[in-house]
Amino acid sequence: MTDQITHRAFFGDGEHAFTLTDPMLAELERITGLGVGAMYFQLVNMAYPAEVLREIIRLGLIGAGTTPEDAKRLCDTYAANRPLAEVFPLAFEIMEARWNGKADPVAPVAA
Repeated sequence: MTDQITHRAFFGDGEHAFTLTDPMLAELERITGLGVGAMYFQLVNMAYPAEVLREIIRLGLIGAGTTPEDAKRLCDTYAANRPLAEVFPLAFEIMEARWNGKADPVAPVAA
């Protein structure tokens, strides 16, 4: 059911799924004090607080089934004290999956 809003990517130690479910979006809004639209606008315009990037990744991991403890450990290990140019693409892709959905893979055309 969440396949359309789940982003899969390599992060830190392997391939992970990231899903900003409704409860995770609500938590992100609570933590940041921003509505999801304002947060998306900030990301698109490169006007976001740096901490938001790690929170998007952490909550995306939790929403996809990673335990909160493991999500925090992964973010502390692989997203903290890294260049923002490394962390931003993943955070943006997680938010983009929730905002626009993931396209269904196109079936190959029979020759």
